[in-house]
Amino acid sequence: MALSSNSSSLLYRMLPFLRWWPMVNRTTLKDDLIAGITGAMIVLPQGVAFATIAGMPPEYGLYAAMVPAIIAALFGSSWHLVSGPTTAISIAVFAAMSPLADPGSPQFISMVLTLTFLTGLFQLILGLARMGVLVNFISHTVVIGFTAGAALLIAASQIKNFFGISIERGAPFHVVIEQLVLQFGNINPYVTAVGAITLAAGIAAKQFVPKLPYMIVAMLVGGIVAFFINAEFGLAATQIKTVGALPSHLPPLSLPDFSYSTIHQVVFPALVVTMLALTEAVSISRSIAVKSEQRIDGNQEFIGQGLSNLIGSFFSSYASCGSFNRSGVNYAAGAKTPLATVFASIFLLLILLLVAPLAAYLPTAAMAGILFLVAWGLIDFHHISSIGKTSRSETVVLWVTLVGTLIDLEKGIFFGILLSLSIYLYRVSRPHIVPVVPAKEEGAYHFVSAYDHPECPQLAMVRFNGAIFFGAVDHAQTSLMQIDEKDPKKKFVLIVATGVDFVDVAGAEMLAREARRRRKMGGKLYFYRCKDSIYKFLQKSDKLADIGEDVFFPVMSNWIKPVYRSLDPEICRTCKARIFSECHEYLPNGERRTE
Repeated sequence: MALSSNSSSLLYRMLPFLRWWPMVNRTTLKDDLIAGITGAMIVLPQGVAFATIAGMPPEYGLYAAMVPAIIAALFGSSWHLVSGPTTAISIAVFAAMSPLADPGSPQFISMVLTLTFLTGLFQLILGLARMGVLVNFISHTVVIGFTAGAALLIAASQIKNFFGISIERGAPFHVVIEQLVLQFGNINPYVTAVGAITLAAGIAAKQFVPKLPYMIVAMLVGGIVAFFINAEFGLAATQIKTVGALPSHLPPLSLPDFSYSTIHQVVFPALVVTMLALTEAVSISRSIAVKSEQRIDGNQEFIGQGLSNLIGSFFSSYASCGSFNRSGVNYAAGAKTPLATVFASIFLLLILLLVAPLAAYLPTAAMAGILFLVAWGLIDFHHISSIGKTSRSETVVLWVTLVGTLIDLEKGIFFGILLSLSIYLYRVSRPHIVPVVPAKEEGAYHFVSAYDHPECPQLAMVRFNGAIFFGAVDHAQTSLMQIDEKDPKKKFVLIVATGVDFVDVAGAEMLAREARRRRKMGGKLYFYRCKDSIYKFLQKSDKLADIGEDVFFPVMSNWIKPVYRSLDPEICRTCKARIFSECHEYLPNGERRTE
């Protein structure tokens, strides 16, 4: 028996992986396995580094890349988003919690787990409340700028590993560039050789052997090169760093601290981390979706992220969200379904349990070379160029977001969103008001631009394109008043309302006020093709008494005759424009023309 539409929709919301499960076949499984292996190898050094930034023991970064990643993949909407520890969330966790407890201490860990639980709870509530619509206010331009900025941050974070120089972990972008210039003479040639050869191997494999997983090829080449360089010159001389020793056990079960005092201290930081994590996760999923042409469900993404943190807090995971590094690698490695993330988490666990000693020999310089490739692939040069050629305002939004992201990752996207919304609000607050005249074709009921056409000296006809709401009232009122200010004889106005989709209380009040003003000056305000919904709204708001019920003309109605009768016959007597057919036969008072 087939499920009803409502039942099916509910089932997909509860078990969203049922949507993409039919896509799974032998080919996708192979692609997802390769992407999973690549992702597992990528997260090894990252997890350790991010946990250190967050003030947590190194292994907690790896735990955050296991269970939460699987839950987010199965219950989110993106096919390529990979959740786990990130730079921004790690910094936010450390900044929020370090004043409350000593980093790395049992109390600190316990409070971070509580923060993670509350973050997941808030995310889940937002998702269930269908607040995913908020992500619709993140424009495509903002996503492209944020993606490019984050890609540069990814590359900057690997400069010290690629060149073998000392740069403080988590240093701002400009500091990294400054330190690179200052320490240019201290670059380690052995480390740089490993990174450069890895990078070259990745580019060559991708270009000439596209069927092979180029990232794994590059890692193997980098590891082999590092081995021979160390064998030839000695580790003391080369100073080629590796990932290092890793724990070889399952993520232990944990219990957040649910005491009132802890929740009271952690609840606000959890709200901040919640919004940061959701913004990053949805932005990343949308940026990947631009390439994969997949539709993202913001509500489902909120739910997936919420469940991942909620459940992760009981598996020794600190707050996680969508990872640019891992998501970019996942997509670039050819992942087809979220099973790639599941495989990555399983492979990461197997690496820890079975081959942790071997993983410790993976050079960080090789990882840096791979991440340079990933960062390059995340920058959408085509769309950046297109935006620069087509829209000045969108170009400003793009660069504000990009530069803002470089300065402060968690604030950059907010600056971009705020600027994008400000520009949008400015545009909609100034509805396009175009002077028009009736088309001359016989039997035509449409209007054309008044440009290069004679106009009636008493009747102004204007097409409104946009909503008449509180933000646009001032512009609309000013535009209507300017008509008779420029030409006092134009006491009558016909609004062609085909482009008006919405009128609010402030808009209705403005129209009633304008209708009263024009009657006082001996004119009238008319409407042609006003939508039924707007007419009913004006009726419910008791504005028709002021505007008048006889001034609304439906589509394909003969509005010219009743409007023409209202005009001043003395002005019509000497008028040379005569744009209406009635103008040639008789005057508005019924008197026949003799000339």
